[in-house]
Amino acid sequence: MPTTTKQDYYELLGVPRKAPQKEIRQAYRRLARKYHPDLNPGDKSAEEKFKQVQEAYDVLSDTKKRQMYDQFGFDAERRGAAPPPPPEDADGAHFDFGGFDFGGGSGANFRDLFSQFFRRPGDEAGGAGAEPGSDLEYQIEISFWEAVRGAVKKLTITRLDVCSACGGSGAVGAAQACDACNGTGQVSQTSGKMRFNLACARCGGTGRVRTLCRACRGEGRVRRAETIDVRIPAGVQTGSRVRVPGHGNAGTHGAPPGDLYIITEVQPHPYFDRRGDDLYAVVPITVAEAALGAKIEVPTLDGRSLLRVPPGTSSGQKLRLREKGVPSVRQHGHRGDLYVELQVVVPKPVDERVRNLLKELARLEPEDPRRDLFARAGA
Repeated sequence: MPTTTKQDYYELLGVPRKAPQKEIRQAYRRLARKYHPDLNPGDKSAEEKFKQVQEAYDVLSDTKKRQMYDQFGFDAERRGAAPPPPPEDADGAHFDFGGFDFGGGSGANFRDLFSQFFRRPGDEAGGAGAEPGSDLEYQIEISFWEAVRGAVKKLTITRLDVCSACGGSGAVGAAQACDACNGTGQVSQTSGKMRFNLACARCGGTGRVRTLCRACRGEGRVRRAETIDVRIPAGVQTGSRVRVPGHGNAGTHGAPPGDLYIITEVQPHPYFDRRGDDLYAVVPITVAEAALGAKIEVPTLDGRSLLRVPPGTSSGQKLRLREKGVPSVRQHGHRGDLYVELQVVVPKPVDERVRNLLKELARLEPEDPRRDLFARAGA
């Protein structure tokens, strides 16, 4: 009897041999939708391909079956612990399958071995249950003031939503008895002198079939655009993730949807330099204010604030204004600080009076500020 070379199950599904179950399941669903008889009426080649895909998934989705297939390939049945040959009747050896039945108690091990290769009668079509929807990420750019004060942004996203035509089931109409197995969920197959029952490829062993939804091609979900209002809390910064629950991709077969995550990118400010929840700013002061001390006004997030400059302030000295920074997104009610760097602005000797005043200052203050410079430098 001629033998037919079967295609490797991994090649059939288009996955590597080390593929995780999730990748195998996704590949199966894609191919099953493509070759499903309901979507290819009258196409015998598509129906045959569907059966092959179903058989490959049935083995690779089951851990024990997959292990034996990886070890022995299609030769697994011959590698098993073969029992003594069964008695023959007028029709030859008869094998009826829950596993394989050789007509005597000696067939138990062989039955256990082969029962690993075929679908359990209670399995659903496709062998996969409901799965929660995946999360989505969108990146948006916001202004400095939107980040520190909070904002509501209108955002249009594209997501997988529940198919309205089938309610997410992937099928329409009432379930009917499968005509391929007459509602039994199993079909008989003969190989040589062996006869065994397999789960029906058309109904997946359930005995019932429904017409696949053409709007979603059996997926139960369709891709559509949605415009939503997203609240950006005060205090976010570049790289912050704002979670919007339930606005990710819809789950399958009634499973909950995923979440939407908004990744913020904050535009810089021309004056304030933000570092975490703290702000840094540079404020110029005059020589007199630096030498004698003064009270000056500086800009803050809340408007103008008074800052006391101590006498003898050097250029580059930093002063802190507590709780004048950015509201913390993690600690409600807490704010960072504002650090003000003072820069002394030296007057230009534009006229004779200024030159004379500077000369008088030099005479009254003869101390050399670089006196210890060389000593400290070791030069």
